Amino acid sequence: MRKIYMDNSATTRVSARAYERTAEVLRDSYGNPSSIYGEARDAKIILEEARSQVASVLNSRPEEIYFTGSGTEADNWAIRSAFEKNGRKGHLITTAIEHHAVLHTCEYLEKQGCDVTYLPVEEDGIISLDKLQDSIRPDTFLITIMYANNEVGTIQPVAEIAAVAREHKILFHTDAVQAFGKIPIDVKELGVDMLSVSAHKIHGPKGVGCLYVRKGVNLPPFLLGGAQERKKRAGTENLASIAGFGVAAVESMENRQEKNRKLKEMTDYLVERVLREIPYTRLNGDQEKRIPGNVNFSFQFVEGESLLLLLENQGVMASSGSACTSGSLDPSHVLLAMGLPHEIAHGSLRISLDSEENNMEDVRHLADVLPGIISRLRDMSPLYEDHLKGCQTGE
Repeated sequence: MRKIYMDNSATTRVSARAYERTAEVLRDSYGNPSSIYGEARDAKIILEEARSQVASVLNSRPEEIYFTGSGTEADNWAIRSAFEKNGRKGHLITTAIEHHAVLHTCEYLEKQGCDVTYLPVEEDGIISLDKLQDSIRPDTFLITIMYANNEVGTIQPVAEIAAVAREHKILFHTDAVQAFGKIPIDVKELGVDMLSVSAHKIHGPKGVGCLYVRKGVNLPPFLLGGAQERKKRAGTENLASIAGFGVAAVESMENRQEKNRKLKEMTDYLVERVLREIPYTRLNGDQEKRIPGNVNFSFQFVEGESLLLLLENQGVMASSGSACTSGSLDPSHVLLAMGLPHEIAHGSLRISLDSEENNMEDVRHLADVLPGIISRLRDMSPLYEDHLKGCQTGE
């Protein structure tokens, strides 16, 4: 059976060009970029070329890009260093639907004496700017709100949030791991102070990401030791993966408009068929303000883990939410924050398509097999049986 990968929000296949660049550097460029002899100078050139490539996609200065080991590390750095910069005190604002790299960092800071406001979201997964304004205090030092949600794909009004933060002279950080490479991001137009991204979400290698830090924002160092990354993040750079990251970043925006047109065609087809053919189904998140390729459904009277196993039997690999919490039996914190009851949030399915990896044939296959799978699972559900009995008796 042909395997159909539909979990690109979790990770992506490394592109041929990114792989070739990573392998080439790993094999041939063994110098340490911090040394001064020829091999080291060549390695330094490779490092700075990749920095310029990532910067070009974000429309930032190369010196505003700091390479990290992951998007998670970039989130930790932005939030924890902002707290330290503020004298390890004060108040920060985030949302209830952030990735756990942000949520767990904020929870950690609460134990260090930081006050944290977790903004609610509306039913479509988008925050209210009025509620953001109302949450600001005189001691608010940071607002950290994700660009696009990793589970339901909704896009937040980042430029408007940045304007609010700027008005109150508050630092603003956005986790753009899911948005980067899928929609154009111009840090100058957005007005953000810090922005996190990761390579493996855009067909780059795992184990590398970066933090954009606007010039003039002087964060304390995150890792101490050597003078790497302009003395902000010590440790010999993962040069081969960084080189692959640079190639993947540039490649991600090539023909982006056509890629997104293809993704919209596939997701529109899937949404129309699923909502028409499967009763007691909900599309989660705003239908328009979402990253291309992301679709999140909730199926009432269905348990998500069983759904994923039956889909795999049909060759489809998908997820029920964030890959970082896939081992948890708890329902998605994102869906609960959007107002879904536990029993419906448990039956969620996230489909994340890629324009290179997926085609309409894949989507038709999923749409063909999904109704039968849902019907089979509901036939085994005592809750569904009780529901049908209630419908028959009018209760």
